[in-house]
Amino acid sequence: MKQEQLFDVRGHAAFVTGAASGLGLAFAEVMAMNGARVMLTDIDADGVVRETERLRAMGCEVCADTVDIGDAATLCAAMARTAREFGRLDAVFANAGVSAGPGFALSPAGGIEAIDRAAFQKVLDINLTATIVTLQYAAGHMKKQRGGSIIVTSSIGGMRAEPMVGYGYAATKAALNNIVRQAAIELAPFGVRVNAIAPGPFLTNIGGGRLHREPAIVAQFAGMVPLRRLGQPDEIKGLALLLASPAGRFITGAIIPVDGGTTAE
Repeated sequence: MKQEQLFDVRGHAAFVTGAASGLGLAFAEVMAMNGARVMLTDIDADGVVRETERLRAMGCEVCADTVDIGDAATLCAAMARTAREFGRLDAVFANAGVSAGPGFALSPAGGIEAIDRAAFQKVLDINLTATIVTLQYAAGHMKKQRGGSIIVTSSIGGMRAEPMVGYGYAATKAALNNIVRQAAIELAPFGVRVNAIAPGPFLTNIGGGRLHREPAIVAQFAGMVPLRRLGQPDEIKGLALLLASPAGRFITGAIIPVDGGTTAE
């Protein structure tokens, strides 16, 4: 099979949360620029419209929707509209999430005794519960069509102790990793694949864009990466396309780090 066939997503229908910037935008871009029809969603209304218009100007078939994934009804309605307009759902990227603040290695506010339970619950609601809602809808639709790929954005902070990130973030990503494995087993008989991409430190807007403003924090994160730098969103596109395309049809239940070698140490 030639490369063009292996990674062929032309005409596929994709739904991406958190698509106005960072990794979500990278997922939307790689799908759209390889011929998929993509619904970009984000709570950032201006950002998601701007990026959708940019992709349309490049000849991509894309749509935009403003979605707060913490509102389950709004999230499910957006996914239903996507399935109705595109006629199917081939790839769902459950990407949107929030930071839990700095870890204890960066600030005393990140220590276990300093956990604010209301803030912790918010992270659970967004990173864990909303992702489960995304999985629920995608699973129901894909089971009926007997196929599809669900790709969750996890983190290496959910694979091992990571003092640089907050407890809420680490807890939710660790939980998602096991949910991905369990859902993969349940949905395999229906031809639905479920995987997680676990990024290491990437230069994105998570945490309010702190990494763009504070070079010292960037240097600290880069120091824990064997390649001695942060990842760029474009560097996650290859794996995303693999998991969404025929090339990844025997991959399910995997938690795949993209971390510059960080978890190898």
